[in-house]
Amino acid sequence: MKRTGILDSPLHPGKCPPWLFQRMKRLGGLIGKAVIEEHGERELLKRIADPLFFQALGCVLGFDWHSSGLTTTVCGALAEGFREQDLSVRVLGGKGLRSRKTPEQIRALSREWNLDPLPLEKASRMSAKVDNALVQDGHQLYHHSFFLAETGDWAVVQQGMNQHSRTARRYHWLGERVSSFVVEPQAGIAGKPAENVLDLTAREGEDNRKACLDVLMEGEYKKMPDRHQITPADLTKGDIEFFERVRRLEPNDYEELVAVRGMGPKRLRALALVAGIVYGAEPVWRDPVKFSFAHGGKDRIPYPVNRKVYDENIRFLEEALDRVKGQEKKRAMKKLVQLTLAD
Repeated sequence: MKRTGILDSPLHPGKCPPWLFQRMKRLGGLIGKAVIEEHGERELLKRIADPLFFQALGCVLGFDWHSSGLTTTVCGALAEGFREQDLSVRVLGGKGLRSRKTPEQIRALSREWNLDPLPLEKASRMSAKVDNALVQDGHQLYHHSFFLAETGDWAVVQQGMNQHSRTARRYHWLGERVSSFVVEPQAGIAGKPAENVLDLTAREGEDNRKACLDVLMEGEYKKMPDRHQITPADLTKGDIEFFERVRRLEPNDYEELVAVRGMGPKRLRALALVAGIVYGAEPVWRDPVKFSFAHGGKDRIPYPVNRKVYDENIRFLEEALDRVKGQEKKRAMKKLVQLTLAD
């Protein structure tokens, strides 16, 4: 049975206290090591790409279950914890300006692990653009974490913010299940449902995506009608000139169209709406959003973090990973993962 639900992530002020973050990165690194040793890198990425598992992991690490800060703090803790454990999965990018360093970090790690950086850079760039421009739900991305395995497998966790509603929305991607960057590519989207969401990735919107290319190549955008949710302000003279330049590039498909630098939410929306009028291929207006406490939470919800229990659990994991060998180690690790990471 497919699990669905609603996650309410209000924007919360404040920072994670240092004493908690230090424990989060240690425990997060050990959990990552446990999953890799028992199941491999791909399973760890699969779990990270599951919004429900990721939320539960944040709760296990002691962060607030309903805070927008869970995403950024957990990703930050895993980035440091995985690096300290020298795992074969690393977390690149991050919040704000750190997200812009992702391509550079991908290239550096690809040299170290002998990977081709080009498809990985594309995955990072397109995942951010899709969630910002094709899923128009009012949330502006401000966090992008790229999970890269030594095998070349990848996952993405990124988060957007809606200043008006004071809520956040989290987007999860798993590289192995992405057959197209523009057709329902996310593994899951966690957040509170919203109205008037334009989903240009909807599977049933294929006719509209094809029609967008026709609108562009036929120059139909020059005849912007004053109706059907389109206003004269939707396209400026600069937008028209931009479309003319894109026409000369002759994109082969919708993904190439979306990938063009400067093709943002407003321009994609305009093409989609004109395509609906001219060709009768209506875009899809539907929110694609699809979607525990072990140590308490930093805001004392449901109870204060028990530092003694937290430290004991960290020591237990460290000893379990270091002490047992062979079959005994496999049995212990299996039980350990079942106890701490059951989803």
